[in-house]
Amino acid sequence: MPSIKSMVNKSKNAGKMARNKILDPSLYLVTDRGLSLGRSLEWVVEKAVKGGTTLVQLREKDLDTRPFIESALYMKKILDRYGVPLLINDRVDVALAVGADGVHLGRHDMSYEMARKILGRDAIIGLSVETYQQAEQVSRLEADYIAISPVYTTPTKEELTQELGLEGVRHITGICPQPAVGIGSIKTHNAADVIQAGADGIAVVSGICSADDPEQAARELRQVVQQAKDLAG
Repeated sequence: MPSIKSMVNKSKNAGKMARNKILDPSLYLVTDRGLSLGRSLEWVVEKAVKGGTTLVQLREKDLDTRPFIESALYMKKILDRYGVPLLINDRVDVALAVGADGVHLGRHDMSYEMARKILGRDAIIGLSVETYQQAEQVSRLEADYIAISPVYTTPTKEELTQELGLEGVRHITGICPQPAVGIGSIKTHNAADVIQAGADGIAVVSGICSADDPEQAARELRQVVQQAKDLAG
């Protein structure tokens, strides 16, 4: 992998953010290196994008800052070729350093207002919504999208034991004006239900990262989502 310095020098957007990609939340991949079956995360992500993934969040809870930046720069280089936005989980500093397209923030992360002030109006900022109370609060913010979590309980979010279900998706999308994705044990057999309940897309972790063929898994999920959207009109 190239050095941080060489990749930063080649990254025109490092240190600034410009909205030059379309935000399409239809199929949102949230990465998990530990669920990638020992394969290169970059390989998994590129395969997923070839299969129809429209948005990628780099989630690296166990990496120190320097290797996180290295990973983000390399991932951005891949995704730029496909015109797919790269979001960074939690770390506003990493997003700004590598010129990512934005960040995703959870309830314990930096506030939306502070992140917007740092990253600017063109950055994509997504927020997790885990309760109806949070939905009420987030509805008043100018976030670019929300992630309703968890629709169904999932081992990738062990701290969240109360699933929102399809009724939760309906309720929250009725409160929040922002585009919404559902996340939490969403597979091909239930993805259409989530879209029909009001979500604009689905966010997937193990369904792609742990798939034998990430490209085919993404293709099948994207097809289900698109068919559900077409039916919804």
